[in-house]
Amino acid sequence: MRRLTLAVALLLSASAGACAPKPIVARDPVPAPEPTLGYECTSRPTVLNGFYSSCEPSLQERSVVLRAKG
Repeated sequence: MRRLTLAVALLLSASAGACAPKPIVARDPVPAPEPTLGYECTSRPTVLNGFYSSCEPSLQERSVVLRAKG
């Protein structure tokens, strides 16, 4: 009886989620950073195993890929 109740509960929850008027779509609210954007961070210890960190944005050099036929 317990398995039947569990199966019915799973089916009902799946059907309710499939018929939602606005389906939930996971999206990252923050866009990805540019490839040339980087951060330089420094941190120092504080009391009770804590750390104080500060990060500043910095520009990185573009990566160069060399390809050779061989």
